[in-house]
Amino acid sequence: MKIKNLSLGLIVSVFAATALASSGLTGQSAPDFALKSSTGENLRLSEYRGDVVMINFWATWCGPCRQEMPLLDELYERYGRVGFNLLGVNIDDDSRRAMQMIDELGVSFPVLFDARKEVSKLYNVDAMPVTVLVDREGNVRYVHQGYKPGYEEMYLDQVRSLLRE
Repeated sequence: MKIKNLSLGLIVSVFAATALASSGLTGQSAPDFALKSSTGENLRLSEYRGDVVMINFWATWCGPCRQEMPLLDELYERYGRVGFNLLGVNIDDDSRRAMQMIDELGVSFPVLFDARKEVSKLYNVDAMPVTVLVDREGNVRYVHQGYKPGYEEMYLDQVRSLLRE
């Protein structure tokens, strides 16, 4: 019985690690996009070339997204001056709810609106949240699906590593 449980645990761990790393985009050039932001201006991913960029796909109905956003904002505030940018991509049909949530949470990073889900499809987003880390050359280096407390430490390590490159 112990061996069965150990094997099942190992299989689950391998599957979870694979799900985090296997979006099919890892190692490829990040698909470029332009979306309207919460300030009303259009922002384009390619304008951030030369910086490390985190793209965080989220929705107002997503509990883990709400939990993660203030932690991502801390990361943005801490490393924004040294070549790190964070783009929050909201997928709600109604941007007003998203605006209300970012005001409520006091988020300072740019939030973009993907109501037609075009960018989400480019990035194979099929769960919430999805976090993509893009290196200075515009290549997808890490893809994380979902959020659990403690992921922010992994994000911190990866951002620091990419900033040192």
